[in-house]
Amino acid sequence: MQHPSPHKTALLIGASRGLGFAMVEEYLKRGWRVIATARANSTDRLRRLAGDCPGMLDVETVDITHDDEIAALHTRLAGRRLDLLFVNAGVKNDDRETIADVSTEEFVRVMVTNALAPMRVVEAFQDLVAPDGMIGVMSSGQGSVANNQNGNYEVYRGSKAALNMFMRSFAARHAGDSRTLLLTAPGWVRTDMGGPEARLSIEQSIPSLVSVIETQRGRPGLQYLDYLGRVVPW
Repeated sequence: MQHPSPHKTALLIGASRGLGFAMVEEYLKRGWRVIATARANSTDRLRRLAGDCPGMLDVETVDITHDDEIAALHTRLAGRRLDLLFVNAGVKNDDRETIADVSTEEFVRVMVTNALAPMRVVEAFQDLVAPDGMIGVMSSGQGSVANNQNGNYEVYRGSKAALNMFMRSFAARHAGDSRTLLLTAPGWVRTDMGGPEARLSIEQSIPSLVSVIETQRGRPGLQYLDYLGRVVPW
């Protein structure tokens, strides 16, 4: 007879490096069981960490831009109950490109990866999230339409604004759902994506962000919050 684990379980999508990997480490420090995903050629670091945390970290492979891989992962995890589903996957284009410069192919790549694919994961895995669980997606302060006073990063901004809109639509379609829904803004962080000039270290962002996520547990509905728990304007 299989007994339920006393540990809470998080599925963290897009966790091979940067913010995603830091979230894996933080949740493990807090005693969670973690299922972490990466693309097939990017799992080495996660697997080394799993070797240091026997029974607490499972590593799965998925490219969320491919529907068949999302479906296959759902099949593999079908018997699991999640306390947290969090989607971190994201990319950006050349920072210097405006909407007038970007190629159609590059625009589609960013929009699919940052907006469409995360929502497909949310739609596919919501049935595994406990009634008192949480569904979160890594957005960005740059996804705020109200805060866009200086332009720049136009395609990336647009992809995150689209993600925010899709999550609002998801929340509207699930009005009355007891689960917590979150869009999170980690701040400008020194990662491969954020670059060396970013204001925050990973250590300044991610532990605070995880604490903010935890403070929202049990609060139904959608919130758009930064790593300090401040509301980000739509």
